[in-house]
Amino acid sequence: MDNRRRDFFQKSTVAAAGVVGLAAGVVQAQPNSSTTASGQPQMVKGLTLLSLLQQDGSETLGVKQHDGILDVRAAARGLGLAAPFTLDALLQQGQAEALYRVIAAAGKQGRAYHVEESDITYGRLFQSPGKIVCVGLNYRNHAREIGMQPPRVPPLFNKYNNALAAQNCTILLPSRDISYKFDYETELLVVMGKRAHQVTEEQALDHVAGYCTGQDFSARDLQLELPNGQWMIGKTLDHFAPIGPYFVSADLVGNPNALKIETRVNGEVRQSSNTSDFIFNTQQIIAYISKHFPLEPGDIIFTGTPEGVIQGKPADKRVWLKAGDRIESSIEKLGTLRFSLA
Repeated sequence: MDNRRRDFFQKSTVAAAGVVGLAAGVVQAQPNSSTTASGQPQMVKGLTLLSLLQQDGSETLGVKQHDGILDVRAAARGLGLAAPFTLDALLQQGQAEALYRVIAAAGKQGRAYHVEESDITYGRLFQSPGKIVCVGLNYRNHAREIGMQPPRVPPLFNKYNNALAAQNCTILLPSRDISYKFDYETELLVVMGKRAHQVTEEQALDHVAGYCTGQDFSARDLQLELPNGQWMIGKTLDHFAPIGPYFVSADLVGNPNALKIETRVNGEVRQSSNTSDFIFNTQQIIAYISKHFPLEPGDIIFTGTPEGVIQGKPADKRVWLKAGDRIESSIEKLGTLRFSLA
């Protein structure tokens, strides 16, 4: 096991207030948020959401329903209603009530604003979260497979927005002189819905809007083999954070610490575990982060990956991912994230 890696882990621990007229009669919610009595943004409940890549190149909000996908932008424009057009806007501006109104009004129009999911191209679920926080070494069996003791506190690092990618994306791998040791890391993604600053573990889940399937794609040679290690570079190359296909509201998921999680490469199961193997559960992660800096609505947290990664194999057994490989990341209740490499 690389000493630098061991040292790192050992040392680390709505109702809108108004509307504005847009071109062609489009209306969109102002950035004023709908808030609860506590002053916090109202969080969405009872919904599974996704992102649609539109013909004009924009990525806009969709609602998964039993009779197809409601195109929120098309419905808002057609009905003359205010609406959040992206998941970022919904979360960061607290526009749950505006979204509910569009869903209710569109429901009276039959399938006028619906599309078949099989016909869509997915957009990025998140385009501009304020923070992307990641937790390293957070499954007991993963710690065992790489020969390390569980950390005393959650080791934190980050990705940046350039890494965000959509369901069914293709990651264009860098040239071999930059990196060639590519690895998968399927992870539960926690999405914040309320500001969390110095919250207790008992309070933590009250601040979660929902969850997604995420992939902390990694370049191990950049992460671990450059002088002193370069975690940021190894984790945040373009499109190294596919997320999707869905955002599922917290009430539909229930306990995030008891979800089956799995990775398949070209159809072969590589990771198969459960979030019950967390070293630090979701509540502990949120409480720990919030002691050091506030988590805001729309911030996202990657919670770590289970055993079965390529890096965890003996050196002579490591077969790194390559162009042409197809990766599937599945988490119970959240759907299967699919992407390929080129």
